[in-house]
Amino acid sequence: MIRRRSRLLTITALSAGALVALTGCGGSNFGGGADPGASGDADPGAEQGPIVIGAVLDITGVGANLGVPEQNTLNMLADQLNEDGGIDGREVELIVLDNQSTEDGAARATTELLENEGAHLIIGASRTGPSLAMRPIVEQAQIPTISIAANAAIVEGSEWIFKTAQNDVVVIENILDDMESKGYETVALARDATGFGEGIAEMLTELGAERGIELVATEAFEPSATDYTAQFTNIRNAEADANIIWGITPSAGLAQAAYRQLGIEAPVYQSHGVANSAFFEAAGDSAEGVLAPMGRLLVSDQLPSDDPQLEVINAFIEDYTEAYGTPPSSFAGHAYDAWMIGVAALEEAGTDPAALRDAIESTSDFVGISGIFTMTPENHSGLTADALILAEARDGRWNLADGQ
Repeated sequence: MIRRRSRLLTITALSAGALVALTGCGGSNFGGGADPGASGDADPGAEQGPIVIGAVLDITGVGANLGVPEQNTLNMLADQLNEDGGIDGREVELIVLDNQSTEDGAARATTELLENEGAHLIIGASRTGPSLAMRPIVEQAQIPTISIAANAAIVEGSEWIFKTAQNDVVVIENILDDMESKGYETVALARDATGFGEGIAEMLTELGAERGIELVATEAFEPSATDYTAQFTNIRNAEADANIIWGITPSAGLAQAAYRQLGIEAPVYQSHGVANSAFFEAAGDSAEGVLAPMGRLLVSDQLPSDDPQLEVINAFIEDYTEAYGTPPSSFAGHAYDAWMIGVAALEEAGTDPAALRDAIESTSDFVGISGIFTMTPENHSGLTADALILAEARDGRWNLADGQ
C-alpha cells in the first residue's frame, strides 16, 4: 500500500530563530531516529522501515500557483516509485505540509518534519522567503534539503541545502545580454517585495554596468497587491529603454496588465516566476510581446530533436497530463528535479544524513526538467546559463524568442 500524507499546518507566531532552538543541537535527533540504519556506522543495506521524504510547499496563499503543481508532481512521482518497489525494497512515505506561503509556516512545517515525522530528506519550499526561513533549521539539524526556489542566497555557503530552480543571477544575466544586443542603455525595475525580489536591484546595477546598462528606477510591490498604479506611474516617468517586472504569478500578471493600462510602451521583461500558463490568465492581452528567461518545459514542442532534455521533458509532460488533465508548469519541473535527484542519492547512499548529503553533492550530468545538473561542494545549484532559453509571450502561450 502506498503511504502518502498531505495536510495543512496551522501557523503560530513563532519566529524562525525560536524554531531553530526547538530543533536541538545535532542531526542525530532527526532524520529517522528510530531507523536502525540511520547512524553513520551502519551498513546502508541493513536499513529497514519506510524512507520518509518531507515536502514544505506553498499550497495555499500567494504562492499557490507554484505549490499546487509541485505537490501534484511529488504525489505522482511517489506513487510511481512505490508501484515500482520503492527504494531498495523500502517503501517511500511522502509527507507534504502546506506553509501557507509564509516564512513562519515554512519554519514550523520544517520542525514538524524533523521532530515528529523523522524525515530523511526534505524538499522545499516553493518560494525564496519560506526557503530562507527553513535554512537555519535544516542546517542545525543536519538533514539534506533540496529547495525548489530561485534566490542564490538559499544555498550560498550552505552545507545541507541544495536547489533546483535556476539562480536569479543567471536569469538577470540572460535579460541583460538580450538588452545589450538590442542597444538598450537604461532599465527600470518593479520587483516583488518579498525574498524573491531581494538583491535584484543590486545585481542589475552591478551586472548592468558591465554591459553599459544603467538602472534608473526601482519600485516594489507585495505579491498580494491588486493596485500597481503608484509603482508604474514612477516607472513610466523614469522613461527607461526597457523595464523589468520581477515577480510570480498571479501578481506579475496583474502588474503586467497595469503596466499596459498606464500606456507604457517600452519593452517588458519578466522573471522566470511567470513560467506557467496562469500568467496569461492574469495578464490577458497585455502579455503579448513579454520576454522571459525560463527552462525548456513550456516550449518543448519547439525544441530541436537532438536537445538532450527533450526525452525527459516529454515523458514528464505525458505523465503529468495523464494524471491531472493539464500540462505541468516549470515549477512542477523544479519539484520533479528535486525528487529525482533526491531519490537517486537515496538509492546510492541510503538514509544516513552525511552520506546522503554527499551523494546529492556528487550529482553529475543529471538530465532534468530545469536543466542538466552538476553539483559540487562550491555549487549547490548545479545549473549554468545553458539551462535557460528566452521565451516570448505570443498568442496566449510561451514561444521561443527569435534567435533562440
